[in-house]
Amino acid sequence: MKLLIFCDPGIDDAMALIYALLHPNIEVLGLVCSYGNVDKITAANNAAYILQLAGRMDIPIFNGAEMPVSGELANYYPEIHGEDGIGPIKVKKGTYQFKIHNLGEVFDIIKQNKDLVIADLGRSTTLAACFLLNREVMGEVKELHIMGGAFMVPGNVTPVAEANFYGDPTSANLLLAHGKKVFLTPLNVTQKAIITNDYAEALEYYSKNKFRDIYVPIVKYYAKAYSRLVPGMVGAPFHDLLTVYSTAHQERLQYLAKKVHVVVEGKTRGKSYADFRHMDSDDESKHHIALGFDYEHFLQEVFHVLTRPL
Repeated sequence: MKLLIFCDPGIDDAMALIYALLHPNIEVLGLVCSYGNVDKITAANNAAYILQLAGRMDIPIFNGAEMPVSGELANYYPEIHGEDGIGPIKVKKGTYQFKIHNLGEVFDIIKQNKDLVIADLGRSTTLAACFLLNREVMGEVKELHIMGGAFMVPGNVTPVAEANFYGDPTSANLLLAHGKKVFLTPLNVTQKAIITNDYAEALEYYSKNKFRDIYVPIVKYYAKAYSRLVPGMVGAPFHDLLTVYSTAHQERLQYLAKKVHVVVEGKTRGKSYADFRHMDSDDESKHHIALGFDYEHFLQEVFHVLTRPL
């Protein structure tokens, strides 16, 4: 599978990128780095750090958005991801020499690679901009897998809204309107993609790659942050990791086809909603909402991939 990833690393983004780079059946064609968990320059620097550890500096990094289409200043979350985005890992700016490519170059990648899939792990702004710039080419993308929304559960930045959709609801709606086939991994499932400290220690012990030394520090940091947010939680939910997992193991998630919309303004800004009065799939909808997944397979598969040699 050929995968283009839009991201804002971020602890869970970092794990998602590592998973994609190590997965034997995923070919990562590029990383588009934007604002979100951190500013876009820090996001690109963190992405370069991950690529360097993987020995894959040949994978291009593309320039993304630095704010939502509303023009609001972006809010970051150092209390969850740390000041530099990957918890206790300090990636000194300028350490890795890499070029940030023009966003327009992603259209060449899409045109050259049929059946390409996109995973959007952060705010929807940059991916929406791609549709605004070249809707014809973006219409060739086989699937969009978007980490966003919250259905029938509370939000994580407001009582009703998940962070990515809240950050730029207008762009989220644009993707829903123009994506050929859209798969959502919302908060109601990603919050169950828990990785514990013990799991991270096992990853470190069995790993045969250069990422082994960062598994424990970042999982423990993330778990500690979540223990303050959700007292009693053991471990932390790796939202973006589940989203990339979904691109390779779609059959392990339970989807319901329903038309989705995101509230743009007011007290319910960022709220994602669909008509669940009838739990039958809407055959006419191109939106597919994840409602469940095979957690045991997720743990086993992620462990197998993250411990692989480079």
